Amino acid sequence: MKTVFSLALVAAFVAVPSYAACSYPKAPDNVPDGNSATLEQMLASQKAVKAFDAAITAYQGCLETENNEALAANPTLTEEQKSERMKILAQKQNAAVDDSQGWADKLNAQIRVWREKNAKK
Repeated sequence: MKTVFSLALVAAFVAVPSYAACSYPKAPDNVPDGNSATLEQMLASQKAVKAFDAAITAYQGCLETENNEALAANPTLTEEQKSERMKILAQKQNAAVDDSQGWADKLNAQIRVWREKNAKK
């Protein structure tokens, strides 16, 4: 019985490899305060957030490619196992999008503050 359990455990690890090859991108260090930031700081932050968004898009593509390769390499996966892999893929991709959107939202809020503070009167 222990042998069957051990074989099942090994099979589970082989059937569902981790997404180790896809590295999560480094998020921007911060978003400057729109009340005190210079134009150059705001532009640099905007550039960093856009670069992070592009890196997130590449990360999502990597995850999808890796998942597709794993599915192709394991033709004996059950529909339940395939479904679970797709669920995990979607969760990781959605979390990455949420992270990227969060940084964009923070930046946009500070841009609005900066513009209001620096508006020509």
